[in-house]
Amino acid sequence: MLDEQAKKTLLRKIPHGLYVCGVRNGDEMNGFTASWVMQASFQPPLVVNCIKNDSGSHEMVKQSGVFALSVLEAGQKDMAQNFFKPQRRVGNKFEDIEFYEAPETGCPVIKDTLGYVECRVVGSVEHGDHTVFVGEVVGASVHREGDPLLLESTGWNYGG
Repeated sequence: MLDEQAKKTLLRKIPHGLYVCGVRNGDEMNGFTASWVMQASFQPPLVVNCIKNDSGSHEMVKQSGVFALSVLEAGQKDMAQNFFKPQRRVGNKFEDIEFYEAPETGCPVIKDTLGYVECRVVGSVEHGDHTVFVGEVVGASVHREGDPLLLESTGWNYGG
């Protein structure tokens, strides 16, 4: 029998960084705060990005097959908060944020971050309420040195 409280407590102890995932499908762009992300392979370089199935960004990645992850710096909690909001309620989340289009995928990348990786989807697993997208890293750039923003440092919970 599953102890729900133990499951929730322990799953929330898995450490996660916070990223802004920029997505693009044609002329449409969006971004969202992602935390279920990890490196999955050295050769080829692969990243796993889990995206909630009922989000608009999920459909955009599914259609376009590309995404970019801007790595947030410790102290950028407000930026992470901005990208938690659904696009349909708040409009253009990039309106007041300086960004540029990643050279390989055209996905939006936030300039004021530690850097980014951009990926082409090479596989996915649709099971549960999130889809696991496996992306091959096709581009990357370091903007500056610093420590990454971690979910646990924000006091937020996303998991369990």
